Amino acid sequence: MKNANNKLRLLKRLIIIPSLIVATQMINSCSDDFLDQPAYDAADTESVFADLVTADIFVQGCYRSLVPTEMYYQLGAGDTVIHSSEDGSTNNSKYNICNYQYDAYTPNTVTGIYAAMYASIERTNIAISRLGQMPASEKRDALLAEVKAIRAYCYYNLIRVYGDVPAIWTQLLELDPNDPNTLYPKRASRDEIYDRIIADLQESVNAMPSLGQPGFPTTERLTKPGVNALLARIALYAAGYSLRWPLNSSTPGTMSRRPDNARVQQLYQIADNAAAAVINGGGHSLMQASGGKSGFENLWFNFCRRNLSAVNNEIIWQIAQYGQNTNSAFGVYAHPGTRGGTYGSRKALQFVLPTYYLSFAPGDTRRDVSCTSYSIYFLNNGNAGDTFVDVGTTFSCIMPGKFRISWCVEPQAADARNLNIPLIRYADVLLMYAETQNYLNGGPTAQGIAALMQVRNRAGIGSMPVPSGQAAFEQALVQERKWEFAGEFNLRTDLIRMNKLESEINATRQAMKNLSDKTGAYANTPAIRLYKFHKNAQVYGDPFLAVTYINITDPAQIATVSAIPTNSANYAAYQTTLKSIALANGQTSTTDDKWYPVNMFQAYTSTFNANARRTVGFSTGAVNTLQIGNIIYTKPTGSAENGGTYPNWIQGGGDGLFYGFVPNKTELLPFAAQSAGHPMVDNPNLTQLPGY
Repeated sequence: MKNANNKLRLLKRLIIIPSLIVATQMINSCSDDFLDQPAYDAADTESVFADLVTADIFVQGCYRSLVPTEMYYQLGAGDTVIHSSEDGSTNNSKYNICNYQYDAYTPNTVTGIYAAMYASIERTNIAISRLGQMPASEKRDALLAEVKAIRAYCYYNLIRVYGDVPAIWTQLLELDPNDPNTLYPKRASRDEIYDRIIADLQESVNAMPSLGQPGFPTTERLTKPGVNALLARIALYAAGYSLRWPLNSSTPGTMSRRPDNARVQQLYQIADNAAAAVINGGGHSLMQASGGKSGFENLWFNFCRRNLSAVNNEIIWQIAQYGQNTNSAFGVYAHPGTRGGTYGSRKALQFVLPTYYLSFAPGDTRRDVSCTSYSIYFLNNGNAGDTFVDVGTTFSCIMPGKFRISWCVEPQAADARNLNIPLIRYADVLLMYAETQNYLNGGPTAQGIAALMQVRNRAGIGSMPVPSGQAAFEQALVQERKWEFAGEFNLRTDLIRMNKLESEINATRQAMKNLSDKTGAYANTPAIRLYKFHKNAQVYGDPFLAVTYINITDPAQIATVSAIPTNSANYAAYQTTLKSIALANGQTSTTDDKWYPVNMFQAYTSTFNANARRTVGFSTGAVNTLQIGNIIYTKPTGSAENGGTYPNWIQGGGDGLFYGFVPNKTELLPFAAQSAGHPMVDNPNLTQLPGY
């Protein structure tokens, strides 16, 4: 009894005190006055909840760690869009996880999400208990609603990663220490958990403040539309597909919905109503074009610049990250890669599958925002005073672009990008509404189509035909979600809930082989791209979007640009020839313009590509090294360019694309069981995901 109580007290101090300290440093990060508030170093929550001011600070602290690094560092890839660019698969968690190679007994299993979510759940349980004992008031009710929504988000994260998980609704100190389930809870039904948190959200939403009310100047805290959007998302997950097996058993699982179809229908209606409430509320909208930027570009440039007031209308909920103690590594891994200069040397640990890059319709403004076919690099070995350039890359090193370093504000440290973490956008609400309308009505409705068209029109592809059948419309939404939400770490689990993961993985595998072989839809994909030489501004806030390029398809022009001189004495004449080809392809050109060809199917490091870069001034030692994993950029995309076989990152001896994926197994992660600190080791009452 004594040991159990001591353990509960220790857990209380470990969980509560950090919550109070970080609360004063994190939320409302745009407010210097808020950051100056004192930290509360007290274990006794009675004093914390003695008044609404300190209670508010505690609730704000509950936002801490809602998005563990693993959510984007590892699970942000493997969605048939974003992939790990790490070097090799041996003991490399990011590369293995993005390829669905899980192992409960090695570090290659995601471990931190479980602990982080239950630490947050304990904090929310404390707040719910203590707030419930305070006199009812508008402020008290709002805080109670807010903290229940935070708890709901924690359980949503746990379920979409692990499936059935323990359900803990009461703070530890209020539980019976002699009950084995207190410290060692078993898995609970995800359906019961979903039903509880959905009911919490439904009951709480009307008590939530709106954006602009005191204490809610930005969407760094949940508002009424934010809770409705979260309700819509969680209801769709609760109604959707997931890997299910008899609770606390080792019976193999299958991908299925919950068994009670009437509840599934009800959940879709809940999601529909919640999404409609946001849409009809009038407080949010898609950011539109201005200042020479498309709406999508405008959104992400302002987001990276921390112009929070500009993005509040579209980003309904974002996690605050600003300050020396609360700045996360979000955005450190997903960017074009930099090698020296103002931005320092920062390796791009993720890249974009070229089939995704090539999937965009002509004129879709989202492609060059979400994907960068360039990397920031020096011209002459990075010596003092060197010129830095945005160097064009090949199909095997297209990199993420929404959170590019050059758009950001100057970071406080190399591993802290000053980027908030976007959780829910208005575009997501529109596409969720289109989905619920399609499901509930047996096909797309006028309202659902109108929601989809808002997203497409903003992207510049409003003329694209809209499918009329239910299944075809749903598939169109799958693709639209890919185009819209690349790199926002929800696509992977969205594909699971829509029961599209296996089919999308198989289609992507085949598409990559077709691209590599230049067959099927990629039979006429141009191999030679003529990039325009572009210097990098080397300033934070540089609005640069994309390197200008021309796809060369005329056989005579291909032969001409491919005749790359190896003697520097011939570079000037070669540049004159390339400028004439650029002019013939509709480009304008000045005297100082330079161009260089790239074979997109070869490796970035190929002799052809290296020689081409030398013609615009790259020194011998600076042509072949990028800040991205060697397994990707030093390998070609084309099978012909790889000696007649697929490169290993597409299909190889044990480490090809999605090599670890096993249907009805890897849709969920196992609980880690390597050592102390992992769920299966610490909790003898847990059962493992079947198959592990």
